[in-house]
Parts: sequence; structure tokens; C-alpha cells
Amino acid sequence: MTLRAVWARRPEAAKELAETHGAQAVDSFDELLDQVDAVAFAVPPAVQAELAVRAAEAGKHLILEKPIAADLDGARRLADAVEAAGVAALVVLILRFSPMTREWLDGIKETGGWRGGGARWLSGALLGGQYRSSAWRHDSGALADIGPHALDLLDAALGEITDVLAANRTDDDLWQLLLAHEGGATSTATLSLRLPIQPTVVEVAVYGEHGYRTLGRKPGSAGESYTALLDDFAAMAASGTTSHPCDVRRGLHLQKLLEHARELAGHGK
Repeated sequence: MTLRAVWARRPEAAKELAETHGAQAVDSFDELLDQVDAVAFAVPPAVQAELAVRAAEAGKHLILEKPIAADLDGARRLADAVEAAGVAALVVLILRFSPMTREWLDGIKETGGWRGGGARWLSGALLGGQYRSSAWRHDSGALADIGPHALDLLDAALGEITDVLAANRTDDDLWQLLLAHEGGATSTATLSLRLPIQPTVVEVAVYGEHGYRTLGRKPGSAGESYTALLDDFAAMAASGTTSHPCDVRRGLHLQKLLEHARELAGHGK
């Protein structure tokens, strides 16, 4: 895969990124579509939902950020556009592409007998650091930003999440979720981007007749995970495959859970 062109709403940002990687900065999204076979998005969810539909309709394969849209209607339109176009669309649920995560999930599935579990993602990312000025993260909060990662891992480990049984959000955006899984397991998720914790706590655990097993996040593993994601994406595009555990349908499933949690917590969309 080769980075051929970059477009951004701020031309100076597109130019800087393009020059760094030997690509061309273009003046419009339509010009970008004319020059590439695939589009990777790094924009707020509402913007992604609009532009990704246009890219899919133009026959371009997609690398999508999570959540795939700002609301469920936008996610459905995007998933429908991807399906109609027959293009590959992979969601950057980056923890799923870590070799450590894949090995852990394989062991969980092989053993079976898990009764429940939980996920904790506790961070001060919105208090300082590279995300402190991210407007959409401040507006949408922890549920939208890190919720997809936590729900995806619990779903992959314990079976499909069929219902959000309870959801609570405090005034400072600390989320507590209670989830039901296919097969009878239950799990919980605790999420925050506004706790003064350093380093970030990321832990997923399952328990059952074979004990208690945890998965953390290995420092410095992001590059390895992105490489695995790109390898999977390139293979999908080359083979014409549109199905993947982290494809756009997965993104839609997670969007439904996010919306349900917001409704239960009394925060609507």
C-alpha cells in the first residue's frame, strides 16, 4: 500500500502530512477520490459518516475510525452504502489487531465456560496530552471514544452483547455499564477520559469455571497493531473480501450499543 494523496479541511495540515510521507496534498475530497483506491479517515464521527458514504459510492475501500458515525442513523447509512458498493471497510478497533489480544481471545474461545467479565478504561486523556483539544471527544465523551474498544473486546470474549441492561454517567463523564451477552454471560464496563491517572488503565477480564483471565495493553504495541490492520485491509481489498470481525457491520453493532447506553443514561443521542 502506498500513500498517494492527502486531503484535510486545513490545507497546511494536509501539506505537512503529505510532504512527510512523499505524497501529494490535494485541494478537495473529490480530487482525493480521483487519485486513490482506498481512503483512511481521521476526522470526527459526523464528518466521517458523510464523507465515507461518498467514498464508498465512488468504489473506494475504507479504513474507518470509531465510532463510525455520530449517531445510529448515520451509521446505518454508511453500512448500507458499503454493502451496496461491495467495498472493504475496516474499523480501527486497534486493540483487536494486537497479537497479544488475538492470542488471549483464542485461548478464551478454546477454553469456554466463561460466566462474566468486565472492562476498565480509565484515563486523563482529555485533561492533557494530544487529545485535550479534540472538540468531538469533549462533546461526545468517553462512551463514544473508548466505549467501542471496551464493548468490542467484551463482545469478542464473552459472546455477542445482546442488551445494555443499565447505564449511568456522572457529571464528569464517568460511565458505568451493565451488559448482557448471548449465552447468558454478563459483564460491566467502566470508562473515563477525565481521571488524573497516569499511565492509562486498560484492562479486560473474564471469569468462570476455569478461573480469571485478564488482558492488558502492552506499551508500544500500537505500531505492531496498525501493521496487522493494514495487512488485513490490503488482503481484503486484493481478494474482494468484505467480511472481517472488525468490518463496518461491527461498527454498526457497536453504534447500536452506544445509542442504547445513552438512552438509558438519559443523554439521548
